[in-house]
Amino acid sequence: MATPLPTPWSEPADWSRPALFAIGGAFACGAAAALLAPAWFWLPLGIAAVAALGIAAFRHVVAVCVAWLLIAGATPELTLADLAGPGAYQTTIAAVKTAELGLAMLCIVRYGFRADVFNPGLAFVAMFIAGLAHGLHRDLTAADSLRSLVGSVAPFAFAFSRLPPRWGRAIVRATIWIPLLSVAGGVALDLAGLRPLFVDSGGQRLAGLGQPAFLAGLCLPAIYACLIELYREGRWRWLLLLVGNFVILAATGARAPLACATAVTGLTLVFVRSNAFPRHRRILPILIAAGLLPVLAAVAHDLPMVRLFHMLSGEAGDLSGRDLLWPPFERAAATSPWLGWGVGAGNAIIPPDSELARTIQSWAAHNEYLRIAVEGGQLGRGLLIAMLVLWVWQHTRRLARTDRVIMRLGFAAFAVHAYTDNVLIATTACVFFTFATGVFARRRSVLESVQGSSLNPAGGSNTPSGGAP
Repeated sequence: MATPLPTPWSEPADWSRPALFAIGGAFACGAAAALLAPAWFWLPLGIAAVAALGIAAFRHVVAVCVAWLLIAGATPELTLADLAGPGAYQTTIAAVKTAELGLAMLCIVRYGFRADVFNPGLAFVAMFIAGLAHGLHRDLTAADSLRSLVGSVAPFAFAFSRLPPRWGRAIVRATIWIPLLSVAGGVALDLAGLRPLFVDSGGQRLAGLGQPAFLAGLCLPAIYACLIELYREGRWRWLLLLVGNFVILAATGARAPLACATAVTGLTLVFVRSNAFPRHRRILPILIAAGLLPVLAAVAHDLPMVRLFHMLSGEAGDLSGRDLLWPPFERAAATSPWLGWGVGAGNAIIPPDSELARTIQSWAAHNEYLRIAVEGGQLGRGLLIAMLVLWVWQHTRRLARTDRVIMRLGFAAFAVHAYTDNVLIATTACVFFTFATGVFARRRSVLESVQGSSLNPAGGSNTPSGGAP
């Protein structure tokens, strides 16, 4: 068989030598400026520093992307908002999402561009254009709408790059550690007296470095990643990490994420076959989990201060105020049912300084179907849902069998979770969709192993134990 010709993404150009010359030139300019124009001395040095960081990121893009993912998973916007004031919240979110877009472009340069035709970010672009043509909400400017568009597209940006399997493997495994690192950081801040590890909201809830709802949202991709690795390799460490992330999720007291994670994990362990993690090894964990349910029900009445037990005791009602938040969004959606009021209009429905926002301490919809109806109308919401479904189907159909089933179950749970939380606009969406893109990137290792086995004269198979693609 003829050797395939190299492609732009298989052998990326080496720009390090021209960049080094550019840095040397910048230092020379800095030296000249120090003598001739001292006021401009720092400009060429700043350019040199940025170029050096760019070269380092280009040469170690996988490590930089993993570092960004861990930082995004630490929800720094919430920590800094508590330590430095509310003004740091939006600034930090913008920095995190801008960094993701920059890294995505760096990956495109490093690995090549991929025409991701069903990318859900394109649906937000269509809604943005439709909003400008139709007219934006009276409290939404074009600049605010553009900023919301950038934030909405950012979680899907990595999917436009031809990412290698090692990038995907590193991202998936880093996702597993995010909740544990968040709790460890929260413990450190609590011991230092800077920020409490638990918050009181209908009972004590674990917050980690962020808020309980955010930490719960981060636990979901971590649990799915544990399941994927467990079904790929069958090692007990992935089961222990799965249990650890479940404990963290339960301690957050978040009802919908806990129900979603339990459903996906239960269906996977009971019905999904795996050569690496066969049924006889799954029986004991299933029996232990089933045996814990009556124990939790028995102690629920004695531990009402813990939010999970507060809910199990039957004493919890509507703990989040969604019955007060949803009516204003429903009325706004009804005034422009087909095209909505533009991307970002969901932030303008309830004023942040209103009595409702101060009482509930939130002005977000806590329902993505309702928020998208306000921003894009029925047409925009239908387009986004259709593109999400097609995107997931396109990327999962060639995965290993166990990866495919787990990811489809995870996205089904995501669709349910979207009814009660802000799963597309929070920074947790950056983590979730980057994790999903990492799983999709690993499919190339499956395809390569299948192609390798077809050329193996001994007839061996390198297909992962999870199953054929």
